[in-house]
Amino acid sequence: MRNGRLILDEPTELPEGAVVDLVAIGGDKLDELDDDEREALHAALAEGIAQDDAGDTVDAEEVLAHLRARAS
Repeated sequence: MRNGRLILDEPTELPEGAVVDLVAIGGDKLDELDDDEREALHAALAEGIAQDDAGDTVDAEEVLAHLRARAS
């Protein structure tokens, strides 16, 4: 913020005059996770990244097709 105006520190591809909703988040807290929940989230993210790096993934379209077939 500078002089009551939001200053972006990264370029954006928003069109001129675009309306953007700004949500203020109090202090350093970005969510409602406690320390244990945050640790579990970070562990799950690290596991997912490792699986992706190893090529141990399934295409999203394949998963959706499987789920649709089960729902029929």
